[in-house]
Amino acid sequence: MSAIRGRSGLWWLPVALAVIGLDQWTKALVVRYIGFQDAVRVLPMLDLTLTYNSGAAFSMLARESGWQRWLFTLLALVVAVLIALYLRQLEARRQGLLCLALSLIMGGALGNMIDRLRIGHVVDFVAVHWHGAYFPAFNMADSAITVGAVLLFIDVWRGRGAAAG
Repeated sequence: MSAIRGRSGLWWLPVALAVIGLDQWTKALVVRYIGFQDAVRVLPMLDLTLTYNSGAAFSMLARESGWQRWLFTLLALVVAVLIALYLRQLEARRQGLLCLALSLIMGGALGNMIDRLRIGHVVDFVAVHWHGAYFPAFNMADSAITVGAVLLFIDVWRGRGAAAG
């Protein structure tokens, strides 16, 4: 355990790689086995539904002419590079929650970026609904970004982030 103490936050990069792998694998399965906009009921409030999103979160800018693809690709690259540079300055063990949060965000951003570069849009497939109201479909990359953001908030709230030391 003490060997981890001196390692930088880059030690957490396998988490980002795992997020990318899980994200791409689940998207490939959904594209292969579920027809476009077909709904497969998993739970009373949860369907698997293949959709495509050429925009950002909640399909923001999805109806634009295509420039948004490159904007979001560039944004994901910039975020990933900035996170990697920041992780390099952190201590893997002492700032583990912060490192985990940033690695999840990085993996999610790069997972969706891969879709944009490879097929021109993001594959979404998790559809949560309640009494006829549907939350916008999302994917594993989006989930990782959300969990990472929540962990980042918790880390800041607990005062154990980079500012603490």
